[in-house]
Order: sequence, then structure tokens, then C-alpha cells
Amino acid sequence: MQEEFGTAMLFVSHDLRAVRQVSHRVAVMYLGRIVEEGEPDGVLHEPAHPYSRALVSAIPHPGRAGQRIVLQGDPPNPADRPAGCAFHPRCPVASHLCAREAPVLKSRPDGRLVACHVAHGEIAAGQGIARQEAA
Repeated sequence: MQEEFGTAMLFVSHDLRAVRQVSHRVAVMYLGRIVEEGEPDGVLHEPAHPYSRALVSAIPHPGRAGQRIVLQGDPPNPADRPAGCAFHPRCPVASHLCAREAPVLKSRPDGRLVACHVAHGEIAAGQGIARQEAA
């Protein structure tokens, strides 16, 4: 349809397998903002953002039981976004910087856009904040 009519199509879904089949580009959103964007194979096979990793880990795969990333807590109220990165209260690799400063959506060497301090090497993973501090 895109080629025949010269149009673009926006496909919104939580079914990542379907997204991969119909998309040339994929954008993962959290709390209304894009946190990762790129070609489907990159985003869905090697996700860079912690939220993208959690979503991809929820796709059922034979022989991959027990590797699912289960996020703690509930998503924040969009009308009362947390300071810094909106994902930091649930993020398994969040740092104090994440709680203070929202990451910018910027390009990586592989062409993907990612909004994450850890993914861009601005902070080291493992310098996380305690979950009770983040809540």
C-alpha cells in the first residue's frame, strides 16, 4: 500500500512480533515519549533502552523461559511525571543522574535513537539507585 499509494502508515501495537512484520522503523514509547527508535531487527533483537529490553523479554520464545525482565512498580501518572527520566522509578539500571536529568533522544553509532544515560555511556550500569529511593 505504501508503494502503490505513496503514503506512510503508522501501526501502533503491543504485539512486537506483528510490529516486526509490518514496520520499516520501530519506535518504543514510555509514558508518551519515544525512548528508542530504529530498524526492527536492531530494536527487537538487541534493544538498547532498558524499557525496550523488558518489552522484548516478554515475547515468548521456546527454550528461553526464566529470562523475562519483570519491572517493579506501576507506570507513573502521565499528568505527574517523575523528575528526570520518566522510566527511572522502574528501571533496573537507573542512577542518581536518571532521577535528576531526563536523557535526550540521540543517535548511536548503529543509527538507532535512544534516550538513556546508561545506553550512551554517560553513566556506568551498576551505579543504580535503590528502588525505595526511586519510588
